[in-house]
Amino acid sequence: MLGGGIFKGMAVTLRNFVGSYFDKERLTTKEYAWRTDDKLPERAGDYPKEEAEQLSDTTTVTHYSRNFPMLLHDEGEPMDTVRCVACQICERECPPQCIYIEKSKDKKERGGNKAQFYPATFDIDVSVCMSCQICVEVCPFDAIVMNSQFELSTPDRFGGLLLRRDDLLKSNDYYHKIHPEEAAARDKRIADEKAAKEAKKKAAEEAKKKAAEAKAKAEAEAKAKEEAESAEKPAEAPAPTHTDAKKEDNGE
Repeated sequence: MLGGGIFKGMAVTLRNFVGSYFDKERLTTKEYAWRTDDKLPERAGDYPKEEAEQLSDTTTVTHYSRNFPMLLHDEGEPMDTVRCVACQICERECPPQCIYIEKSKDKKERGGNKAQFYPATFDIDVSVCMSCQICVEVCPFDAIVMNSQFELSTPDRFGGLLLRRDDLLKSNDYYHKIHPEEAAARDKRIADEKAAKEAKKKAAEEAKKKAAEAKAKAEAEAKAKEEAESAEKPAEAPAPTHTDAKKEDNGE
């Protein structure tokens, strides 16, 4: 029948649309928690009910959702543990150019690592951001990831949708709550890379130490050989002096 595929497709769409009102397991977001706590199923999306209730009422409860970027910091004070070093790669690569970064004038030590720059200013205009995640992909320090916060309405289109550095800073624990699988995989990769780097550094130090020991041993052996050769060589007779030559001429 001509156009039958259209009717079949519309039937599937209608079935899914109607079914979403009756199947509680298909509830994927927790919107306006103060109104809908009684409607949450025992498991909403990827989270049990009690865990979903702990999340922000403006955050999706499925870890597959993505919205706008956020800046990660590790355990401790946000600005003392922020991963961003203000390299500005994300700012340069952003297609709509909605990221603005100013590098700090000084450096800070973080977690026993060498001192690094940090973002004095880090702004994202979410009214322009298209959630392409390119900033996440190009970041070499795993400092920027995607948040799942979706309720961002504001009466001020320009000022309210310009997220400042302190608005963007989120803890790694928060990241584990909204994207548990992704966060665990990212942390494992970071730990593996750090362990590999430390192992490589340790191997280089051991190789350098062995090379120094081998050089010292070779120098000691060469010196001992030289001393042995000097000891075995017979003593040379002293050269005749002028007095000895005169005595010989006189027949003495």
